[in-house]
Amino acid sequence: MTLFWIVLTALLLAGLLLLLTAGWRGDRQSPVDRDTLNKMFYQQRLNELEQDEAQGVIAARQPMVQELQQTLLTDIPCSSLCTPAHPLSRWVLLPGALLLVVVSLGCYLKTGDLPGLIVWHQVQDDYPALRARLLDPQAQPLTPEELARLGLGLRTALQQDGSKLHDWLMLGRIGMVLNNRDTAVEAFQRALQLAPNNEEVKLSYAEVLTRSSDPQDNREAQAMLNVMQQQDPANMRLLSLIAFNAFQQQEYIQAINVWQTMLRQLPISDPRTEQVQRSIQQAKTAAGLHTSELSLTITLADAVEKMLPPGGVMYISVSDGVSPVPVAVKKLPRSHFPLSLTLDDSNAMMPERLLSALHQVQVRVRIARDGSATPRPGDWFGESALTPFDGHQHLAVEINQQQP
Repeated sequence: MTLFWIVLTALLLAGLLLLLTAGWRGDRQSPVDRDTLNKMFYQQRLNELEQDEAQGVIAARQPMVQELQQTLLTDIPCSSLCTPAHPLSRWVLLPGALLLVVVSLGCYLKTGDLPGLIVWHQVQDDYPALRARLLDPQAQPLTPEELARLGLGLRTALQQDGSKLHDWLMLGRIGMVLNNRDTAVEAFQRALQLAPNNEEVKLSYAEVLTRSSDPQDNREAQAMLNVMQQQDPANMRLLSLIAFNAFQQQEYIQAINVWQTMLRQLPISDPRTEQVQRSIQQAKTAAGLHTSELSLTITLADAVEKMLPPGGVMYISVSDGVSPVPVAVKKLPRSHFPLSLTLDDSNAMMPERLLSALHQVQVRVRIARDGSATPRPGDWFGESALTPFDGHQHLAVEINQQQP
Protein backbone atom coordinates (compact mmCIF):
# COMPACT_ATOMS: atom_id res chain seq x y z
CA MET A 1 0.00 0.00 0.00
CA THR A 2 2.83 2.41 0.91
CA LEU A 3 4.65 1.65 -2.35
CA PHE A 4 1.44 2.29 -4.32
CA TRP A 5 0.97 5.74 -2.79
CA ILE A 6 4.66 6.55 -3.28
CA VAL A 7 4.42 5.73 -7.00
CA LEU A 8 1.14 7.65 -7.35
CA THR A 9 2.61 10.72 -5.64
CA ALA A 10 5.79 10.54 -7.74
CA LEU A 11 3.81 10.46 -10.99
CA LEU A 12 1.67 13.39 -9.89
CA LEU A 13 4.72 15.45 -8.92
CA ALA A 14 6.36 14.64 -12.25
CA GLY A 15 3.30 15.97 -14.09
CA LEU A 16 3.29 19.15 -12.02
CA LEU A 17 7.02 19.61 -12.62
CA LEU A 18 6.57 19.35 -16.39
CA LEU A 19 3.72 21.89 -16.31
CA LEU A 20 5.58 24.43 -14.17
CA THR A 21 8.88 24.00 -16.02
CA ALA A 22 7.20 24.77 -19.34
CA GLY A 23 5.61 27.90 -17.86
CA TRP A 24 8.83 29.17 -16.28
CA ARG A 25 10.79 28.58 -19.47
CA GLY A 26 8.25 30.58 -21.43
CA ASP A 27 8.52 33.51 -18.98
CA ARG A 28 12.28 33.69 -19.33
CA GLN A 29 12.13 34.05 -23.11
CA SER A 30 12.12 37.91 -23.62
CA PRO A 31 10.85 39.31 -26.91
CA VAL A 32 13.44 40.24 -29.60
CA ASP A 33 14.35 44.00 -29.80
CA ARG A 34 13.33 44.81 -33.43
CA ASP A 35 14.86 48.33 -33.40
CA THR A 36 18.29 46.90 -32.61
CA LEU A 37 17.94 44.30 -35.35
CA ASN A 38 16.96 47.00 -37.87
CA LYS A 39 20.03 49.10 -36.98
CA MET A 40 22.31 46.09 -37.33
CA PHE A 41 20.77 45.23 -40.69
CA TYR A 42 21.12 48.92 -41.87
CA GLN A 43 24.76 49.10 -40.88
CA GLN A 44 25.54 45.76 -42.55
CA ARG A 45 23.81 46.89 -45.73
CA LEU A 46 25.79 50.20 -45.81
CA ASN A 47 29.04 48.23 -45.58
CA GLU A 48 27.95 46.05 -48.47
CA LEU A 49 27.10 49.12 -50.58
CA GLU A 50 30.52 50.66 -49.89
CA GLN A 51 32.21 47.44 -50.98
CA ASP A 52 30.12 47.24 -54.14
CA GLU A 53 30.97 50.88 -55.01
CA ALA A 54 34.65 50.30 -54.42
CA GLN A 55 34.55 47.23 -56.69
CA GLY A 56 32.61 49.10 -59.39
CA VAL A 57 29.56 46.91 -59.09
CA ILE A 58 27.31 49.93 -58.68
CA ALA A 59 27.74 53.39 -60.18
CA ALA A 60 25.78 55.50 -57.69
CA ARG A 61 25.53 54.49 -54.07
CA GLN A 62 23.54 57.49 -52.78
CA PRO A 63 20.11 56.55 -54.24
CA MET A 64 20.40 53.11 -52.64
CA VAL A 65 21.37 54.61 -49.32
CA GLN A 66 18.30 56.86 -49.41
CA GLU A 67 16.08 53.88 -50.26
CA LEU A 68 17.61 51.91 -47.37
CA GLN A 69 17.03 54.84 -44.97
CA GLN A 70 13.39 55.06 -46.08
CA THR A 71 12.88 51.34 -45.42
CA LEU A 72 14.45 51.71 -41.97
CA LEU A 73 12.13 54.61 -41.07
CA THR A 74 9.08 52.63 -42.19
CA ASP A 75 9.98 49.65 -39.94
CA ILE A 76 10.80 51.68 -36.81
CA PRO A 77 8.72 50.17 -33.86
CA CYS A 78 6.37 52.45 -31.99
CA SER A 79 7.64 53.75 -28.69
CA SER A 80 5.15 56.25 -27.36
CA LEU A 81 1.90 54.97 -28.86
CA CYS A 82 2.51 51.23 -28.47
CA THR A 83 2.70 49.58 -25.05
CA PRO A 84 5.20 46.72 -24.84
CA ALA A 85 3.70 43.32 -24.04
CA HIS A 86 4.40 42.03 -20.56
CA PRO A 87 4.86 38.31 -19.93
CA LEU A 88 2.19 36.52 -17.94
CA SER A 89 2.71 36.13 -14.22
CA ARG A 90 3.91 32.72 -13.04
CA TRP A 91 1.00 32.56 -10.61
CA VAL A 92 -1.26 32.02 -13.63
CA LEU A 93 0.09 28.43 -13.65
CA LEU A 94 -1.36 27.71 -10.20
CA PRO A 95 -4.96 27.01 -11.37
CA GLY A 96 -3.58 24.64 -14.01
CA ALA A 97 -1.56 22.78 -11.38
CA LEU A 98 -4.59 22.50 -9.11
CA LEU A 99 -6.72 21.29 -12.02
CA LEU A 100 -4.12 18.62 -12.82
CA VAL A 101 -4.19 17.36 -9.23
CA VAL A 102 -8.00 17.37 -9.02
CA VAL A 103 -8.50 15.61 -12.36
CA SER A 104 -5.85 12.98 -11.58
CA LEU A 105 -7.29 12.17 -8.15
CA GLY A 106 -10.85 12.24 -9.52
CA CYS A 107 -10.00 9.74 -12.25
CA TYR A 108 -8.38 7.43 -9.71
CA LEU A 109 -11.32 7.61 -7.33
CA LYS A 110 -13.70 6.89 -10.23
CA THR A 111 -11.84 3.94 -11.73
CA GLY A 112 -9.44 2.78 -9.04
CA ASP A 113 -11.97 1.08 -6.67
CA LEU A 114 -10.56 2.76 -3.58
CA PRO A 115 -13.32 1.31 -1.32
CA GLY A 116 -12.42 -2.18 -2.51
CA LEU A 117 -8.77 -1.50 -1.81
CA ILE A 118 -9.60 -0.35 1.71
CA VAL A 119 -11.73 -3.49 2.29
CA TRP A 120 -8.92 -5.67 0.99
CA HIS A 121 -6.45 -4.16 3.45
CA GLN A 122 -8.98 -4.59 6.26
CA VAL A 123 -9.25 -8.26 5.28
CA GLN A 124 -5.48 -8.54 5.46
CA ASP A 125 -5.57 -7.17 9.00
CA ASP A 126 -8.36 -9.58 10.03
CA TYR A 127 -6.90 -12.64 8.29
CA PRO A 128 -4.77 -14.02 11.19
CA ALA A 129 -7.70 -13.85 13.63
CA LEU A 130 -10.14 -15.45 11.16
CA ARG A 131 -7.70 -18.24 10.41
CA ALA A 132 -7.17 -18.92 14.10
CA ARG A 133 -10.95 -19.12 14.64
CA LEU A 134 -11.36 -21.56 11.79
CA LEU A 135 -8.68 -23.88 13.17
CA ASP A 136 -9.96 -23.68 16.74
CA PRO A 137 -12.68 -26.33 17.32
CA GLN A 138 -13.83 -24.48 20.43
CA ALA A 139 -14.25 -21.12 18.70
CA GLN A 140 -17.50 -19.78 17.28
CA PRO A 141 -18.04 -20.97 13.68
CA LEU A 142 -17.39 -18.45 10.94
CA THR A 143 -20.31 -16.91 9.10
CA PRO A 144 -20.42 -17.12 5.27
CA GLU A 145 -19.26 -13.49 5.06
CA GLU A 146 -16.33 -14.21 7.37
CA LEU A 147 -15.46 -17.30 5.34
CA ALA A 148 -15.42 -15.17 2.19
CA ARG A 149 -13.08 -12.66 3.89
CA LEU A 150 -10.86 -15.51 5.09
CA GLY A 151 -10.76 -16.91 1.56
CA LEU A 152 -9.65 -13.52 0.19
CA GLY A 153 -6.92 -13.24 2.81
CA LEU A 154 -5.80 -16.81 2.19
CA ARG A 155 -5.65 -16.24 -1.57
CA THR A 156 -3.49 -13.15 -1.03
CA ALA A 157 -1.14 -15.09 1.23
CA LEU A 158 -0.85 -17.87 -1.37
CA GLN A 159 0.07 -15.34 -4.05
CA GLN A 160 3.10 -14.49 -1.95
CA ASP A 161 3.93 -18.12 -1.13
CA GLY A 162 2.15 -20.74 -3.21
CA SER A 163 4.05 -23.75 -1.87
CA LYS A 164 1.79 -24.45 1.13
CA LEU A 165 -0.29 -27.54 0.35
CA HIS A 166 -2.44 -27.23 3.48
CA ASP A 167 -3.43 -23.66 2.60
CA TRP A 168 -4.52 -24.68 -0.92
CA LEU A 169 -6.66 -27.43 0.58
CA MET A 170 -8.18 -24.95 3.03
CA LEU A 171 -8.98 -22.50 0.21
CA GLY A 172 -10.58 -25.30 -1.81
CA ARG A 173 -12.80 -26.35 1.08
CA ILE A 174 -13.83 -22.74 1.66
CA GLY A 175 -14.80 -22.55 -2.02
CA MET A 176 -16.91 -25.70 -1.61
CA VAL A 177 -18.69 -24.33 1.46
CA LEU A 178 -19.42 -21.05 -0.33
CA ASN A 179 -20.53 -22.94 -3.46
CA ASN A 180 -17.79 -21.21 -5.44
CA ARG A 181 -16.87 -23.84 -7.99
CA ASP A 182 -14.10 -21.84 -9.72
CA THR A 183 -12.23 -21.10 -6.48
CA ALA A 184 -12.46 -24.71 -5.31
CA VAL A 185 -11.34 -26.17 -8.64
CA GLU A 186 -8.40 -23.79 -8.95
CA ALA A 187 -7.28 -24.44 -5.36
CA PHE A 188 -7.41 -28.23 -5.66
CA GLN A 189 -5.66 -28.13 -9.03
CA ARG A 190 -2.79 -26.19 -7.46
CA ALA A 191 -2.76 -28.66 -4.58
CA LEU A 192 -2.55 -31.56 -7.07
CA GLN A 193 0.45 -29.92 -8.71
CA LEU A 194 2.19 -29.85 -5.33
CA ALA A 195 1.13 -33.37 -4.30
CA PRO A 196 -0.09 -35.39 -7.32
CA ASN A 197 -0.28 -38.66 -5.30
CA ASN A 198 -2.05 -37.26 -2.24
CA GLU A 199 -5.30 -39.23 -1.83
CA GLU A 200 -7.04 -36.48 0.18
CA VAL A 201 -6.33 -33.92 -2.53
CA LYS A 202 -7.57 -36.21 -5.30
CA LEU A 203 -10.76 -37.08 -3.42
CA SER A 204 -11.47 -33.42 -2.66
CA TYR A 205 -10.92 -32.42 -6.29
CA ALA A 206 -13.12 -35.27 -7.50
CA GLU A 207 -15.85 -34.22 -5.06
CA VAL A 208 -15.90 -30.69 -6.46
CA LEU A 209 -16.21 -32.05 -10.00
CA THR A 210 -18.91 -34.49 -8.93
CA ARG A 211 -21.02 -31.76 -7.34
CA SER A 212 -20.67 -29.53 -10.40
CA SER A 213 -23.63 -29.02 -12.71
CA ASP A 214 -21.32 -29.22 -15.73
CA PRO A 215 -21.51 -32.70 -17.36
CA GLN A 216 -17.89 -32.37 -18.48
CA ASP A 217 -16.83 -31.99 -14.83
CA ASN A 218 -18.86 -35.09 -13.93
CA ARG A 219 -17.15 -37.14 -16.65
CA GLU A 220 -13.71 -35.97 -15.53
CA ALA A 221 -14.59 -36.92 -11.95
CA GLN A 222 -15.76 -40.36 -13.07
CA ALA A 223 -12.45 -41.04 -14.81
CA MET A 224 -10.51 -40.02 -11.70
CA LEU A 225 -12.72 -42.06 -9.38
CA ASN A 226 -12.46 -45.20 -11.54
CA VAL A 227 -8.67 -45.07 -11.40
CA MET A 228 -8.71 -44.51 -7.65
CA GLN A 229 -11.17 -47.36 -7.10
CA GLN A 230 -8.74 -49.81 -8.65
CA GLN A 231 -6.17 -48.78 -6.03
CA ASP A 232 -8.51 -48.66 -3.01
CA PRO A 233 -11.83 -50.45 -3.70
CA ALA A 234 -12.98 -50.43 -0.04
CA ASN A 235 -12.71 -46.67 0.55
CA MET A 236 -16.19 -45.60 1.70
CA ARG A 237 -15.77 -41.95 0.77
CA LEU A 238 -14.58 -43.00 -2.67
CA LEU A 239 -17.56 -45.34 -3.13
CA SER A 240 -19.96 -42.60 -2.02
CA LEU A 241 -18.54 -40.22 -4.61
CA ILE A 242 -18.72 -42.85 -7.35
CA ALA A 243 -22.38 -43.54 -6.55
CA PHE A 244 -23.30 -39.86 -6.37
CA ASN A 245 -21.48 -39.15 -9.62
CA ALA A 246 -23.34 -41.98 -11.35
CA PHE A 247 -26.62 -40.61 -10.00
CA GLN A 248 -25.75 -37.14 -11.32
CA GLN A 249 -25.22 -38.62 -14.77
CA GLN A 250 -28.55 -40.50 -14.50
CA GLU A 251 -26.79 -43.87 -14.40
CA TYR A 252 -29.14 -45.06 -11.68
CA ILE A 253 -28.41 -48.80 -11.87
CA GLN A 254 -24.69 -48.20 -11.32
CA ALA A 255 -25.45 -45.83 -8.44
CA ILE A 256 -27.74 -48.42 -6.81
CA ASN A 257 -25.11 -51.16 -7.14
CA VAL A 258 -22.40 -49.00 -5.54
CA TRP A 259 -24.68 -47.94 -2.67
CA GLN A 260 -25.63 -51.55 -2.07
CA THR A 261 -21.92 -52.39 -1.92
CA MET A 262 -21.56 -49.72 0.74
CA LEU A 263 -24.48 -51.19 2.73
CA ARG A 264 -22.78 -54.57 2.85
CA GLN A 265 -19.59 -53.00 4.21
CA LEU A 266 -21.16 -50.59 6.73
CA PRO A 267 -21.88 -51.77 10.28
CA ILE A 268 -25.59 -51.99 11.09
CA SER A 269 -25.31 -49.28 13.72
CA ASP A 270 -23.43 -46.89 11.42
CA PRO A 271 -25.42 -43.63 11.05
CA ARG A 272 -24.58 -43.56 7.35
CA THR A 273 -26.68 -46.66 6.72
CA GLU A 274 -30.00 -44.80 6.77
CA GLN A 275 -28.75 -42.15 4.35
CA VAL A 276 -27.49 -44.83 1.94
CA GLN A 277 -30.84 -46.61 2.10
CA ARG A 278 -32.68 -43.39 1.26
CA SER A 279 -30.32 -42.81 -1.64
CA ILE A 280 -31.04 -46.27 -3.00
CA GLN A 281 -34.78 -45.68 -2.79
CA GLN A 282 -34.42 -42.34 -4.51
CA ALA A 283 -32.37 -43.89 -7.32
CA LYS A 284 -34.92 -46.68 -7.76
CA THR A 285 -37.72 -44.13 -7.98
CA ALA A 286 -35.79 -42.05 -10.52
CA ALA A 287 -35.12 -45.19 -12.57
CA GLY A 288 -38.76 -46.26 -12.45
CA LEU A 289 -37.90 -49.43 -10.53
CA HIS A 290 -39.90 -48.69 -7.42
CA THR A 291 -43.55 -49.65 -7.13
CA SER A 292 -44.12 -48.89 -3.43
CA GLU A 293 -47.53 -47.43 -2.70
CA LEU A 294 -49.81 -46.85 0.25
CA SER A 295 -53.53 -47.48 -0.27
CA LEU A 296 -55.98 -45.56 1.94
CA THR A 297 -59.67 -45.79 2.68
CA ILE A 298 -61.00 -42.70 4.46
CA THR A 299 -64.37 -42.67 6.22
CA LEU A 300 -66.35 -40.28 8.43
CA ALA A 301 -67.79 -41.16 11.81
CA ASP A 302 -71.58 -40.85 11.93
CA ALA A 303 -71.47 -38.04 14.48
CA VAL A 304 -68.92 -36.10 12.46
CA GLU A 305 -70.88 -36.38 9.24
CA LYS A 306 -73.83 -34.61 10.89
CA MET A 307 -71.72 -31.86 12.44
CA LEU A 308 -69.29 -31.21 9.57
CA PRO A 309 -70.12 -28.00 7.67
CA PRO A 310 -70.16 -28.11 3.86
CA GLY A 311 -67.02 -27.29 1.94
CA GLY A 312 -63.49 -27.40 3.29
CA VAL A 313 -60.19 -28.91 2.15
CA MET A 314 -58.82 -32.32 3.09
CA TYR A 315 -55.12 -32.75 3.93
CA ILE A 316 -53.62 -36.24 4.01
CA SER A 317 -50.13 -36.53 5.53
CA VAL A 318 -47.90 -39.57 6.04
CA SER A 319 -45.10 -39.57 8.63
CA ASP A 320 -42.64 -42.12 9.96
CA GLY A 321 -43.98 -41.81 13.49
CA VAL A 322 -40.69 -40.26 14.69
CA SER A 323 -40.29 -36.91 12.97
CA PRO A 324 -43.22 -34.48 13.06
CA VAL A 325 -42.39 -33.40 9.51
CA PRO A 326 -44.52 -35.38 7.00
CA VAL A 327 -42.85 -37.52 4.36
CA ALA A 328 -45.76 -37.37 1.92
CA VAL A 329 -48.70 -34.96 1.67
CA LYS A 330 -51.75 -34.81 -0.52
CA LYS A 331 -54.35 -32.03 -0.70
CA LEU A 332 -57.89 -32.72 -1.95
CA PRO A 333 -61.20 -30.90 -1.93
CA ARG A 334 -63.74 -32.45 0.39
CA SER A 335 -65.69 -35.17 -1.39
CA HIS A 336 -68.06 -38.03 -0.66
CA PHE A 337 -67.09 -40.70 1.83
CA PRO A 338 -65.89 -43.37 1.99
CA LEU A 339 -62.95 -42.25 -0.15
CA SER A 340 -60.25 -44.54 -1.59
CA LEU A 341 -56.92 -43.31 -2.91
CA THR A 342 -53.24 -44.25 -3.28
CA LEU A 343 -50.05 -42.44 -2.26
CA ASP A 344 -46.56 -43.09 -3.66
CA ASP A 345 -43.18 -41.37 -3.98
CA SER A 346 -44.66 -38.73 -6.26
CA ASN A 347 -46.35 -37.29 -3.16
CA ALA A 348 -43.05 -36.91 -1.28
CA MET A 349 -42.37 -33.44 0.12
CA MET A 350 -38.60 -33.70 -0.40
CA PRO A 351 -36.66 -35.90 -2.86
CA GLU A 352 -34.33 -37.12 -0.12
CA ARG A 353 -37.28 -38.35 2.01
CA LEU A 354 -39.34 -40.82 0.03
CA LEU A 355 -42.35 -42.85 1.04
CA SER A 356 -40.72 -46.00 -0.32
CA ALA A 357 -37.82 -45.57 2.11
CA LEU A 358 -40.06 -45.84 5.21
CA HIS A 359 -40.30 -48.97 7.31
CA GLN A 360 -43.31 -47.76 9.30
CA VAL A 361 -46.03 -45.23 8.55
CA GLN A 362 -48.67 -43.22 10.32
CA VAL A 363 -51.44 -41.45 8.38
CA ARG A 364 -53.31 -38.36 9.49
CA VAL A 365 -56.32 -36.95 7.61
CA ARG A 366 -57.66 -33.49 8.47
CA ILE A 367 -60.53 -31.46 7.04
CA ALA A 368 -59.73 -27.75 7.19
CA ARG A 369 -62.88 -25.69 7.17
CA ASP A 370 -61.08 -22.54 5.97
CA GLY A 371 -58.60 -24.40 3.75
CA SER A 372 -55.59 -23.53 5.93
CA ALA A 373 -52.63 -25.91 5.89
CA THR A 374 -52.09 -25.16 9.60
CA PRO A 375 -54.44 -27.00 11.98
CA ARG A 376 -57.15 -24.73 13.40
CA PRO A 377 -59.36 -25.26 16.44
CA GLY A 378 -62.56 -26.99 15.37
CA ASP A 379 -61.01 -28.90 12.43
CA TRP A 380 -62.00 -32.57 12.24
CA PHE A 381 -59.30 -35.21 11.80
CA GLY A 382 -58.51 -38.90 12.02
CA GLU A 383 -55.25 -40.73 12.59
CA SER A 384 -54.09 -44.28 12.02
CA ALA A 385 -51.89 -46.30 14.30
CA LEU A 386 -48.16 -46.57 13.61
CA THR A 387 -48.04 -49.49 11.18
CA PRO A 388 -45.10 -51.41 9.63
CA PHE A 389 -44.72 -50.61 5.95
CA ASP A 390 -43.38 -53.10 3.40
CA GLY A 391 -44.07 -51.05 0.27
CA HIS A 392 -47.55 -52.43 -0.35
CA GLN A 393 -49.86 -51.46 2.46
CA HIS A 394 -53.54 -50.70 2.91
CA LEU A 395 -54.76 -48.55 5.79
CA ALA A 396 -58.19 -47.36 6.86
CA VAL A 397 -58.54 -43.97 8.56
CA GLU A 398 -61.73 -42.74 10.22
CA ILE A 399 -62.23 -39.02 10.81
CA ASN A 400 -63.64 -38.95 14.31
CA GLN A 401 -61.83 -36.26 16.33
CA GLN A 402 -62.00 -32.49 16.56
CA GLN A 403 -59.00 -30.22 16.89
CA PRO A 404 -59.06 -28.57 20.34
